[in-house]
Amino acid sequence: MLRRCLAQFLLLGLVVVAAGCQSGTPGTSTNRAPAATPPPVDPVARGKYLVTIVGCNDCHTPMTGMGPEGPIFDQTHYLAGHPAGLVMPTPPAAIGPWIASTNLTAWSGPWGISYAANITPDSLSGIGIWTEEVFIQALRTGRHVGVARPILPPMPWAAFRQMTDADMKAIYAYLRTIPAVSNEVPQPVINGPPPAAEGTH
Repeated sequence: MLRRCLAQFLLLGLVVVAAGCQSGTPGTSTNRAPAATPPPVDPVARGKYLVTIVGCNDCHTPMTGMGPEGPIFDQTHYLAGHPAGLVMPTPPAAIGPWIASTNLTAWSGPWGISYAANITPDSLSGIGIWTEEVFIQALRTGRHVGVARPILPPMPWAAFRQMTDADMKAIYAYLRTIPAVSNEVPQPVINGPPPAAEGTH
């Protein structure tokens, strides 16, 4: 009788232990340390990544020619906008298709003429005096310095306005780190309101 009770007690213990082992998530250990929190993303590195993948260079840096892998850009004028003094001819009011300058920094169309802005931190000709708030306001509203004239096509501000504040701040942080280039971009020519569906430059 004693042996029978002892055997039943041992069997019950094994069942309880087995049940306890199976109650956790398969393949995990309850003794494992919690996963480490990923390190915070460096805003400047994030901003450089965003500026690269959205193609800011394609319009804001003058193209000097074509190579085997595509356009070659003037890196001494990286993101410095349309070259000062290179003014596009006035397009006819009823112009149809868009026309781009050979360096891809100026565009003309029904709205008039757009010149890619100098977005380096130069204080006089770039965005050196822009605060982070002004920069974000410009991208959110499609207005120069957030309150002035419309930013003209082909700048896709309507898409950029969908960015999070964190991403806009990261882009701003990165733009503050690039070399300042003195380059006074010509003023745009505005024939009329820009197309509603477009972004602006």
